[in-house]
Amino acid sequence: MLTTLVAFLGACTLIAASPGPSTVLIVKQSLRSRRAGFMTVLGNETGIFVWGLAAAFGLTALVAASELAYDIMRVVGAAVLLVFGAQTLWNARKKKAGADDADDADAPVKARSSWAAYRSGLLLNLANPKAAVFAMSFLPQFVPSGAPRLPFMIGLAALWALYEVGYYGLYVWCVGRMKAVLSRAAVRRRLEQVSGGVLVLLGVRLAVEG
Repeated sequence: MLTTLVAFLGACTLIAASPGPSTVLIVKQSLRSRRAGFMTVLGNETGIFVWGLAAAFGLTALVAASELAYDIMRVVGAAVLLVFGAQTLWNARKKKAGADDADDADAPVKARSSWAAYRSGLLLNLANPKAAVFAMSFLPQFVPSGAPRLPFMIGLAALWALYEVGYYGLYVWCVGRMKAVLSRAAVRRRLEQVSGGVLVLLGVRLAVEG
């Protein structure tokens, strides 16, 4: 059991360290605030857990087996990436030096912003068909022989999500620590341009690939 868990966490580390849309979105949201970054992480990991549950119950096999279902999810996922990327590029374009005054917003605005950040992380993950197929192929490899498959896979899905909360939380913390530099209007605008461009490119790639 211990060997299985060590191997599983090692694999989770390699997965999290691989750059992808979720990493870009988390960094992008962390540029706004630590709260936004962390809520995006929670949304993303909720999606991970949902796909883990779906894999445990065999539902993700339907996505892998059905070309139509996969293509629909692929197009939706590409659209989500393109929208997020376009919004980021647009915000970077219209950002002005005094835009940081928004930090003085009241609590209701912050609450809505937190929910929007959580929703963006969740939506990006759930709209990614590769996440569904990956969860189906990844989790069963770590179920020990003779162990009850369903509860063990649910436990692994929960552990995967919790581990990535901590891992990506470090990203949010690091961006926050660099806030003195990143809060400069020119630097922040350039980073948003880069992250927006990357999201658009990832969306285009997801749209055109089979």
